Amino acid sequence: MKYAFIAEHVEAHSASALCSVIGVSTSGYYDWRQRRDKPSERANRSQAIDTVVKQCFERKKQRYGSPRVALELVKTGCGYNEKTVAESMKRQGLVAKAGRKFKATTNSKHTLAVAPNLLEQDFTTSAANQKWCGDITYLWTPEGWLYLATVLDLFSRKIIGWSMNAHMTSDLVCDALQMALQRRDYPTDVIVHTDRGSQYCSKLYQRLIKKHELQCSMSKKGDCFDNACAETFFHTLKVEAIHGENIPTRELMREAVFEFIELDYNRTRMHSALGYLSPLAFELQESA
Repeated sequence: MKYAFIAEHVEAHSASALCSVIGVSTSGYYDWRQRRDKPSERANRSQAIDTVVKQCFERKKQRYGSPRVALELVKTGCGYNEKTVAESMKRQGLVAKAGRKFKATTNSKHTLAVAPNLLEQDFTTSAANQKWCGDITYLWTPEGWLYLATVLDLFSRKIIGWSMNAHMTSDLVCDALQMALQRRDYPTDVIVHTDRGSQYCSKLYQRLIKKHELQCSMSKKGDCFDNACAETFFHTLKVEAIHGENIPTRELMREAVFEFIELDYNRTRMHSALGYLSPLAFELQESA
């Protein structure tokens, strides 16, 4: 308390005079000042942790919460547990990008034939190219809508086919399926599950399904859980790469989607359903 009193009044009186009046040594006062002004070992450690955590958070484009940041840091040799990372993120006000709810885009009010539900919400597989799921979502730009169709392999959650167009047509979903077939070397007997939108029920899409000996499966009417994995991917895409970003043109939106799918999601983004491996890493592990 004496040293604190001296420090409070040292601007008005000399330190040596105050020490003499109070009855403490000047050297003792300066030793106290040095200890007080020197950051503690705990404070230094917290600052070091905060620096590493923030760098990782920014490197992952503010997309990761504490569990994924902690796992990412383990890869770099920083063995901070999730609790430590969570405390650091809280101290710094670092919050991963939050989600929103999305509406369905496909039109199921049509008179076209509908395929049976072969999947029945069973998303488990034992190998690649057993079950694929496809879906369409919309992305808004000041130039207008851009529609994205994807095909996802349920084995690794990898996006194996995708297509974008300013119009939501049968060609959109056919192009995505064609990419998936080409990338997977044209497997047969794959269950390809989608909703019952008119694009998937179209003659063009159904001819493609039959030509390549695929099994067409469609969700029950109005049940979004039947295609939950595709919906989850779109949620991740919009939360982590689209919302809050300035994307003024369709062309820039195409670039943002390409970067997210091919460079981030498939290659590096850790997936909880895959033991926190990326889809590509999971496939490589399973094929080793």
